Amino acid sequence: MLPLAFTNLSGIDLAIVGFVLASVVAAALFTRRYTSSVADFLSANRCAGRYLLTVASGMSGLGAITIVAQWEQIYQAGFAAQFWGQMMAPLGLILALSGWIIYRYRETRAMTLAQLMERRYSRKFRIFSGSLCWISGILNFGIFPAVTARFFIYFLDLPVRTFEVPGLDLTLNLTLGAVMAVELTFAVMIALSGGQISVMVTDFIQGQLSNIIFLVLLVTMLVLFPWGVIVDTLTKAPEGQSKLNPFDISQLPDFNISFFMMMLFITVYNFMVWQGTQGYNSSAINPHEAKMAGILAQFRSGVTYLLIPLAAICAYVLLHAPVHEAASTAVLATLDSLPDPQLAKQLTTTVVLSNILPIGIMGLFAAVMIMAAVSTDTTYLHSWGSIFVQDVLLPWRQQCGYNDRITPENHLRWLKRAIIGVAIFAWIFSMLFPLKEFILMYFQITGAIFLGGGGAVLIGALYWKRGTTSGAWAAMITGSTLAISGVVTNNILWPKLLPSLKIKYQETAWITELPEVFWLNGMQLGFIASISAIVAYVVVSLLSPDPKIEMDRLLHRGKHQANTPEGPDHVAPPSRGWSAIGFTKEFSRSDKIVYVLNLLWVGFFFFAFIAICIWQIFYKWPEQWWANWWLFNLIFIGTAGAITTVWFLIGGAQDLKKMFVRLRTINRNADDDGTVEHHLSNHSE
Repeated sequence: MLPLAFTNLSGIDLAIVGFVLASVVAAALFTRRYTSSVADFLSANRCAGRYLLTVASGMSGLGAITIVAQWEQIYQAGFAAQFWGQMMAPLGLILALSGWIIYRYRETRAMTLAQLMERRYSRKFRIFSGSLCWISGILNFGIFPAVTARFFIYFLDLPVRTFEVPGLDLTLNLTLGAVMAVELTFAVMIALSGGQISVMVTDFIQGQLSNIIFLVLLVTMLVLFPWGVIVDTLTKAPEGQSKLNPFDISQLPDFNISFFMMMLFITVYNFMVWQGTQGYNSSAINPHEAKMAGILAQFRSGVTYLLIPLAAICAYVLLHAPVHEAASTAVLATLDSLPDPQLAKQLTTTVVLSNILPIGIMGLFAAVMIMAAVSTDTTYLHSWGSIFVQDVLLPWRQQCGYNDRITPENHLRWLKRAIIGVAIFAWIFSMLFPLKEFILMYFQITGAIFLGGGGAVLIGALYWKRGTTSGAWAAMITGSTLAISGVVTNNILWPKLLPSLKIKYQETAWITELPEVFWLNGMQLGFIASISAIVAYVVVSLLSPDPKIEMDRLLHRGKHQANTPEGPDHVAPPSRGWSAIGFTKEFSRSDKIVYVLNLLWVGFFFFAFIAICIWQIFYKWPEQWWANWWLFNLIFIGTAGAITTVWFLIGGAQDLKKMFVRLRTINRNADDDGTVEHHLSNHSE
């Protein structure tokens, strides 16, 4: 039985955590009065402004599991990994400024991606792609509760209780199960309170509180670990595994330069395809607000993504610096007691932080991790539950000949049941699934079950009228088949069957010489699946009859724009081509200021990246120079993060007020529930 008190938290720490939880619950209960239709539950009836979207969606994408996954990467790669991420800065800017995917997606007024797939391709394809999206999503989400729960177990030093299942070679972690049950119950309660409205409002509150706490934690880490000690420790890393110099990481097996090059491609290919935050994709007031939210997001993550690498680097310092020898002994004793080496890697930073953070700071960090966990859990539960009902259950019902709409009350009831079902699955999966690779690698390959083909299908649906239903089927089947094969190989066949095969065939040289870990990691397998899906989509589409798609009808442009609530008088015609990256007709004076600030911000770091790369050709920076560069990053980005925290707090509060006014006065449309009556494709099946 679990103790009633957390052994690592003082009364002050518990008070901080209690205040945060009470604030989130109160906000969720407050939003219940505004949810009265399916559109409210799924998309906040498209009433969200840019600042609300920016902060809330950013918090929903953070997640306790994302923090732990980043710790895994940064502990291995150090600051050096951050440098190669800067080469993607202009890419993110171009995607945001052009409104790549998000602008056209919002124009379609689709509530889920698969709803768009039905309009563009066919109902059968919606069911198939929706099923793949849902399977990919729940498998991806399936490890979230376990990773988060393990963090709290070892951060709070909870006693671990296990149970041996009679007759089976299976040991259940009862402590893990109990913590996951509490975590998921809390998230389900919020998601059911008001659907996307409650998810978005609680995410916004948690996002703002987290930004403030992150600033406090950032200063605390630098006080506990003076910069001189950090630099002195990092400079002693082995050759080819530098923690400071990004040009000296050739010996890192997973997070090397090729990893970031593949990530560059996947960022464009999978932009907006992943549906873990599908409610946010359709919640903006109009396409321009969705685009501006993407632009503002370039400023959003400054402080957050400073603290994450710094915490992991401080963990590395504690375990490698002579000055911290006593503390490192206690940490290593805990890590050595863990049953699995991969689990020890996953929890290294967690155990370090639990041993060094002072009273008060422990509570702040526990609170921010709880908020990170709750925000992601609520968003994912809402997304995957909604996708099952909207893109699998109801289209399948139509396909079987039941063309009558279910009542809004029954529709909402099924959405809530699906959310509960996803939570139950995640609990069971987390209890039983043996994760055998880095979290980020698992994300890549499970995501690729849908993303492998989904990128080609979505880009083709919105930008290439020659894309066909047959091409979409080919891309999705190709991408998902390769990705699923990778999941099974990396996590089941290789770690489970290979050891027994080597024992059975000891005299067969090629079997005994097989590596303990499969040659391709999750990122590489996902990349291969994506490239294969693109080829399949293009080739099969060109070999198929021209579908003669009317894109203006899909995007509600021209004569079709009058059919939208915004109407032709309220939305400017979209710019096309390179002009979409500059000032468009929709930009106000304040929008232009934000645009210029974004250009200056991203441009500075990108051109610094280019200049440093060129500099390395003629002169290799010594380690101390790299240390100075990372210190500058900490100071500069930390200062900017403090400014944007205040800026987004004011803007987000105004957006919240406006959203509640809209929700009180808007005319609900009972037919606005994601059902598709007409298809654009001639091959609608």
